[in-house]
Amino acid sequence: MPDARIKIAVDDAVAVLTVARPEKLNAFDIDMLKALSAACDTVEADGSVRVVILTGEGKAFSAGGDIKAWGAMSPNEFGHQWVRFGHRVFERLATLRMPVIAAMNGHALGGGLELAAAADIRIAEAQIKIGLPETGLGMVPGWSGTQRLVKRFGAQVVRRMVLGGEMFTAEEAGALGLVDAVAESGTVLAVARDYAGRIAKRGPAALEICKLMIASANSEDNGAAVEALGSMLAAKTGDMKEGVAAFAGKRAAEFKGEW
Repeated sequence: MPDARIKIAVDDAVAVLTVARPEKLNAFDIDMLKALSAACDTVEADGSVRVVILTGEGKAFSAGGDIKAWGAMSPNEFGHQWVRFGHRVFERLATLRMPVIAAMNGHALGGGLELAAAADIRIAEAQIKIGLPETGLGMVPGWSGTQRLVKRFGAQVVRRMVLGGEMFTAEEAGALGLVDAVAESGTVLAVARDYAGRIAKRGPAALEICKLMIASANSEDNGAAVEALGSMLAAKTGDMKEGVAAFAGKRAAEFKGEW
């Protein structure tokens, strides 16, 4: 049965994923991570969806990982069942074929900021705060806070959050490049929908290709983007059609160098 704490709503070409655990400031446990991964699969398979908006329910975007969910784990369990699994789920979100907008309706702390960083565009409400407070608990960011965030925002701003424990307002985050736009309180979802409408009018194939190329340029994909682009190109060639037809017909392929 689907986890109701990750909601999916599709309207026209836009899918809204809502993290819905407001009583825990939308903090994640294992089942929610699994549900987020499944939600990514669902929207990816929906050919009508051109843009995804990710947001939170209540007063927080996400407080990250639920301490009760991982606090009693052994070091081995923590590393494999929590950190590595969370990494895979956030990578799944980051590599969706369509652009993702994080509509940051409330504070984004620790894993919540790492979640927002997996989006392509971040829009934050004016009252929110952003930070990576993990070292104050004697731990380190585990869902790509020192990896994806450094690649996307630069090492120094991550140092300030991780080493100095600095928290940034939405306005400060905008000046630092952590968010792309700041919206008035209570309006972020509407602003995100407007931006999603702008994206949805553009060529979906071109958007997907550009997203892959940018990931490659930013060294985020470990070669996956190059292979995906190469595979899509090869799939359109006459040579591949001939190769597949030859295999099906149990004959030698006669390649002509046709693109």
